Amino acid sequence: MGFTTPRALGKAIRRNRIRRRVREAVRRRFAALEGGWDVVLNPRAAALQAPFAELEAAVEKLFRELSEKSRER
Repeated sequence: MGFTTPRALGKAIRRNRIRRRVREAVRRRFAALEGGWDVVLNPRAAALQAPFAELEAAVEKLFRELSEKSRER
């Protein structure tokens, strides 16, 4: 699991806060991700203002889609 936060998102404090929020959402849902994937998340600026439940839902949806794709292989 990797995270990118380009400078276009703002200064370091803002980028770090976005990264921390997304990392925590992933940590809570990581067990749902089936193995065999290298994932790099590139969050948008909206991740800073979005309710945390919305971030978790987005991560859960991503992991569900990846699990479905791994079953198709």
